[in-house]
Amino acid sequence: MRLRLVPEVTNWDFFSRSRMWLGISAVMMVLAFGSFMVRGLNYGIDFKGGTTIRTESAQAVDVGAYRDALAALQLGDTTISEVFDPTFGPDQNVAMIRIGAQDGQEAVTSEVIDTARGALQSVAPDIKFVSVESVGPKVSGELIQTAFVAVGLAIAAVLFYIWLRFEWQFALGAVVALVHDVILTIGVFSEVGIKFDLAIIAALLTIVGYSLNDTVVVFDRVRENLIKYKSKDLKEVLNLSINETLSRTFMTSFTTLLALIALFVLGGDVIRGFVFAMIWGVIVGTYSSIFVASAILLRLGVKRDWTKPVENTGNQFGDIDA
Repeated sequence: MRLRLVPEVTNWDFFSRSRMWLGISAVMMVLAFGSFMVRGLNYGIDFKGGTTIRTESAQAVDVGAYRDALAALQLGDTTISEVFDPTFGPDQNVAMIRIGAQDGQEAVTSEVIDTARGALQSVAPDIKFVSVESVGPKVSGELIQTAFVAVGLAIAAVLFYIWLRFEWQFALGAVVALVHDVILTIGVFSEVGIKFDLAIIAALLTIVGYSLNDTVVVFDRVRENLIKYKSKDLKEVLNLSINETLSRTFMTSFTTLLALIALFVLGGDVIRGFVFAMIWGVIVGTYSSIFVASAILLRLGVKRDWTKPVENTGNQFGDIDA
């Protein structure tokens, strides 16, 4: 017996309140954008500048002990991660410590670095600071611009791809759904105050790909059904297509969320922001594929030119199911 979270055959009307869903989405986008403009984002070290310290010791790296030793110094935004490399020797244990820029300073001062070294020596007496590198706010500002340009180019590439594969109405619906997902994700990070760093940019690009995958699956079935049911109204074709792909869409999102929730609970602080963005992105991506992209397509309409004969691949028995 197979597990089914969605009935095998469904006939739900997803467009009976399509204006309401589009209105809710529009309001949420305005609120998210307003939160971003007013509150801004809690930028991490990648975007606001700071100092990266590479340490090395013969003693095994204890990230928790390192964090406790530095917490007493009240250095603000600090991240610690162990570095693994097969070329390292048994007595070569490397960690990467990143300290955010202090208020009014472009980088961490040498006095703060010496204080951090003294605190860590209480945990690992032989610890050495192999390298110390600082990134100023100017470089971080350029990184912010580059990150947002990357997201914008990804959405533009999606617009071009969908336009070539389908029609411009499909492309516009898909891009509106992607913009909806990205803006809501940024708005949530603005409200919650979770650190926004390069990992979150990677999550945004992943969300774009995931949401696009869901949307293309639905649109592909819509295109097939537009050819198969030539006399049906576009609303009926859209409803039929979404119902036919609903089980696949829901099961894909559900199993992805199971893995992400496990990572969020057990993965630790290092990847928690990335996983949170992915969880939110999967939820809004699934929602937008059904209630935003398809609703936009319904409003725009699709040119249905039935003057051309339907192409028949194979012989005269090609449409018969074995």
